[in-house]
Amino acid sequence: MVFFTIFEIIDIAIMTFVVGFIFSDTFRKPIQDYDPLKQNYSAFNWTGIRFAIIVTAPAIILHELSHKITALYFGLDATFHAAYFWLVIGLLLKLINFGFIFFVPGYVEIGCSSFNCNLTPLMSSFIAFSGPFLNLVLWLGSWLLLRSKSSFTKARRNYAVLYLTQQINMFLFIFNMIPLPFFDGYKVFDGLIKTFF
Repeated sequence: MVFFTIFEIIDIAIMTFVVGFIFSDTFRKPIQDYDPLKQNYSAFNWTGIRFAIIVTAPAIILHELSHKITALYFGLDATFHAAYFWLVIGLLLKLINFGFIFFVPGYVEIGCSSFNCNLTPLMSSFIAFSGPFLNLVLWLGSWLLLRSKSSFTKARRNYAVLYLTQQINMFLFIFNMIPLPFFDGYKVFDGLIKTFF
């Protein structure tokens, strides 16, 4: 069994670049070598895109991969997709300089495999929680590294990456655990309620 199809790899690459572009201006202040005069000569802020990818892509990609790995563990089919409609919304919000950018960059489609079509509410709850749980681990891991005050974290760029990783993953964990329809939190609590009550 192939873990990733070529289409999934293409979707991950496109999603990663678009997310980097959307947030390329958001995280530019902590970048040590940022020079606004040099940035104006290019249509793209390549330094900002690169830095935004470093701090956002792991949180998003690993979140979705956790859903995929957990579904595969239960014997289900799981396919990653870039959410192209939402990526376009995010791009439009960036281009009009909207103050708050909200979009869903990707998702995992879960379905029956050739040998398993039994998705119980508890399994659904585990699959839904695996993404936010990964964000919780990244949030607490970066928080612990920042508290250690090691020479690694004292470097300005490393500190900025860890600090932003902590903030992004904290937001993603809390946001995804909101128990409203279409959020992971709703599926988690819905599965638990159906299992135990």
